[in-house]
Amino acid sequence: MARFFITLSLPILLLLASGSLSNFGLSAEPETGKQAKAGDSGIPPVPEGTPEEMLDYIRTIRQVAENPASVSREEMMKSMQAIATATMTAADRALSQLKNSDDLFDEAATAKLQSLMMLSRLGDTAATSSLQTFATSLIDGPSPALATEAKRLLLVQEAQELFTKRDLAKAPAIIKQAGALLAANPDDTATAGLAMQLASAFEHMPGGETLSKQAYETFGPLFKKSKNESIQQMAESFQGTLRRLSLPGSPMKITGTLLNGKPFDQSTLDGKVVLVDFWATWCGPCIAEIPNVLEAYQKYNSQGFEVVGVSLDQDRDALEKFVTDRKIPWPILFETSEGSGWQHPLATYYGISGIPTVILIGKDGNVVSLNARGERLGELLDELFKDSSSTKGN
Repeated sequence: MARFFITLSLPILLLLASGSLSNFGLSAEPETGKQAKAGDSGIPPVPEGTPEEMLDYIRTIRQVAENPASVSREEMMKSMQAIATATMTAADRALSQLKNSDDLFDEAATAKLQSLMMLSRLGDTAATSSLQTFATSLIDGPSPALATEAKRLLLVQEAQELFTKRDLAKAPAIIKQAGALLAANPDDTATAGLAMQLASAFEHMPGGETLSKQAYETFGPLFKKSKNESIQQMAESFQGTLRRLSLPGSPMKITGTLLNGKPFDQSTLDGKVVLVDFWATWCGPCIAEIPNVLEAYQKYNSQGFEVVGVSLDQDRDALEKFVTDRKIPWPILFETSEGSGWQHPLATYYGISGIPTVILIGKDGNVVSLNARGERLGELLDELFKDSSSTKGN
């Protein structure tokens, strides 16, 4: 996948980060808001029985989600609605027979929480309201784990509303809440995942780069306190991301080896407008952007515009053939990677999490934009070279 956010909406990613949909086997997108009835999509009716029998029933029907027989999206959504509705009913029947101190209470309550979240994501407004009420009731309960799950789902719901309405004014409060939840348990992978997704989602939202930086600065120190190795690794990647997010208005260090094996000399870019393009031959969106960059290059290269490609490919021969066949005129940096292509030193240094990532540098050597793609690239270059164009016209 060329970019981690290329196929899923931001709210869906937040749900996945919370872990709330993982027990259902897949993610869901808003559909019609109409609840499916138990018995639909091959789901057996909810029986009467003991809490143990209700939880056994829930485990059984969830296997349908893990091994779906339907192939169409419409059938899949119908099945998920049916499973979530039946799970909620069974969980309610179990909870009606349990006290919050009973051993099975947490499992039943978690099943209800996750079912309500699923139905809410499928557009059921009644489930949205019920989720808020039920989750709030669990926060002050005797189970710390259940209280954390409830807080996390409420936070996910707030974040979904923010991204749906593009209401960035609420973002600082959500970042603060996520930080408090993470501070309470730095080893919780579900909360860490949610925090990571929040920070990344803000970064890829128009006007959200400052908020993303705030999120990374909030979560990074908390990740470092974790005893969980995977969370600690996320903390290390934050440093590169923060380095990149801090670039606007500052110089960018560009180092590496050219395709011909010679070291790249950044001084050759002095006084030029430079586009640094992190890309790969296997990245569809990267390839789709090449004609746009070529057009800009042909228009402004004679006036001092240069492009530096940073390839995340692992196959040098394939890369060289691609560059030759496409007649790409700008220098390409390439390093043989010991692991994933994402481990290119410059990509790691700047916390590149998805490609294409294109950074535009002004003549003074300071970064102008962290996302100079498509029409935006032309607009920025027109502005940067407007004096040159008017002089040439005279």
